[in-house]
Amino acid sequence: MRWRLLLLLLLVTARAMPVPITFSARLVHRFADEMKPVRPPTGYWPDRWSMGYYRMLLTGDILRRKIKVGGARYQLLFPSHGSKTMSLGNDFGWLHYTWIDIGTPSTSFLVALDAGSDLLWIPCDCVQCAPLSSSYYSNLDRDLNEYSPSRSLSSKHLSCSHQLCDKGSNCKSSQQQCPYMVSYLSENTSSSGLLVEDILHLQSGGSLSNSSVQAPVVLGCGMKQSGGYLDGVAPDGLLGLGPGESSVPSFLAKSGLIHDSFSLCFNEDDSGRIFFGDQGPTIQQSTSFLPLDGLYSTYIIGVESCCVGNSCLKMTSFKVQVDSGTSFTFLPGHVYGAIAEEFDQQVNGSRSSFEGSPWEYCYVPSSQELPKVPSLTLTFQQNNSFVVYDPVFVFYGNEGVIGFCLAIQPTEGDMGTIGQNFMTGYRLVFDRGNKKLAWSRSNCQDLSLGKRMPLSPNETSSNPLPTDEQQRTNGHAVAPAVAGRAPHKPSAAPSRMISSCRVHWHCYLFLLLLLVSALY
Repeated sequence: MRWRLLLLLLLVTARAMPVPITFSARLVHRFADEMKPVRPPTGYWPDRWSMGYYRMLLTGDILRRKIKVGGARYQLLFPSHGSKTMSLGNDFGWLHYTWIDIGTPSTSFLVALDAGSDLLWIPCDCVQCAPLSSSYYSNLDRDLNEYSPSRSLSSKHLSCSHQLCDKGSNCKSSQQQCPYMVSYLSENTSSSGLLVEDILHLQSGGSLSNSSVQAPVVLGCGMKQSGGYLDGVAPDGLLGLGPGESSVPSFLAKSGLIHDSFSLCFNEDDSGRIFFGDQGPTIQQSTSFLPLDGLYSTYIIGVESCCVGNSCLKMTSFKVQVDSGTSFTFLPGHVYGAIAEEFDQQVNGSRSSFEGSPWEYCYVPSSQELPKVPSLTLTFQQNNSFVVYDPVFVFYGNEGVIGFCLAIQPTEGDMGTIGQNFMTGYRLVFDRGNKKLAWSRSNCQDLSLGKRMPLSPNETSSNPLPTDEQQRTNGHAVAPAVAGRAPHKPSAAPSRMISSCRVHWHCYLFLLLLLVSALY
C-alpha cells in the first residue's frame, strides 16, 4: 500500500513539473539613452555614432585588452617634451641630447644621453659649471637652466645612510647629505655635488591620448664639473642610461612603470628617438651582454669577427662596450690595424690628411661627392651581424665633399667602444631584463610616436606609438563592445537538476517525498 501511494505521488509530481523555463533579459548599451539617468553628473555623454562615441568605446577596449594580457602595469615612456633627441655638432661634442623636465614646478634641462654611465646629473647651485647662456653656443635658441633643490617642492635630500649613497670618506655621519663624485673616461672629466631625489616628468604613449607620469628618481645636484664638461660637452647635464641601480631606466623598471629596457635611435640628419620600456620590433637581431668581472656593470658584447666589404678578417674577435656617450668608435689595436689596412685597399680615394683630424686614414675623393665606401660588418654568435654602411666622417666645403676619414681610432687593451657614429641608422634596444642588445635598421621616423588606430576612414592621428606597438594595435579589428563568454555547461546530471530546482517549488515537494520514503 505504501509503495502504491508513493508511486501515485511521483506520477502527480511528474505531471505537475513544468517544461524547463528559459530566462531572458534585454541588453542596454552603455551609451544608450536609458543609461543617461545613472551617468555621473559631470560625466561626458557622447552622441551615438559621433567621433567621441567611437573614441570612448575604443579607449575602453584598449584598457580591457591591457588588463587581460597583464599589460596595464607597463607603459612606454618618453620625456615630457617628446621622444626626440638631437645632435648639436661640435659645440656639444657630437653627442645626442634630449630635453627633460625635473622638479615641482618643473624646470627643463638639455641633457646628453650616456649609456656608458648610470647617474643623471644636472648643473645645480653651481660652484664650477659650464656657461648656460645661449649666446655662448651657436646652436641654441634659449638659455640653459640651473637646478636648485630649494626651489623644487618635490625635492628630497639623500642622506649618507641611503642605500644608493657610496659611503666614502666624505660621509662623516649617517644623517649627513650624501655627496657624489663621478669620473669619466675622458681625461680629467668629472661631476661632483650632492645626491637628491626629485620628480622626472615623463609621458606615456600607450593609450589614445598621452598621459603624464611623474617618476621619482635620484639625481646628482652637480655643483662642480671639470674637464670636457666645462668645454661644451653636456653643459646642462647628463642622463645616465647604464645598468646600475642609480640610472633612470632602473628606477622606472623597479617602480613597475616599464619593462626593463629602453631604445635609442640615431638618424643621419642628427635627429633621433628615445623610449623607455621599448623591447623592439619582433624582427630584430640580438646578442647577449657579457659580464665584466662577474658583474653586468656596463653594456658589453662580444664580437666574433669583422668584415670589410666582402672580405672577412681573421683573428679579429674582441669585446666592445656599447656607449652612446662616446661620439666615435675605438677598437683594440690589432683589430684596428687589420680593418684600416683592408679599408685602405678597397676605398676609392687618394690618401691624404686634414688639419685637426684625429683620424689616421683619410682620403680626398675624385669628385665633390662621397664615393661608395666599403661597409664594416661586426658578426656575433649565431651568425648575427651588425653592418656599418658608412664607417667614415665626411668633411664638407662650399662646393661639396672635400674629404673623408675612417672614423675609428685604436685603443690600448682588448676592450673597444662602439660610439654614436656606428649606431646611426639603427634602432638599438638595450634589453636589460633579458641581458641582450637588439638592433634593427630604422630611419627613426617610424618611432616618432607614430600612428594610432584611426577612428574613422578619413582621420589622421599623431599619437605616439613605436612601430611594433602600432602593429599590435592594428593587427585585427576589435568590436566596440564584446560580451563576456558564457561559462561551460556542467557535465554532471545531478548538478543540472539541483541548479534547476533552486527556482522551482515543485522540486522541494519532490525532495520531500524522497525523504519520507527513505524513512519508511
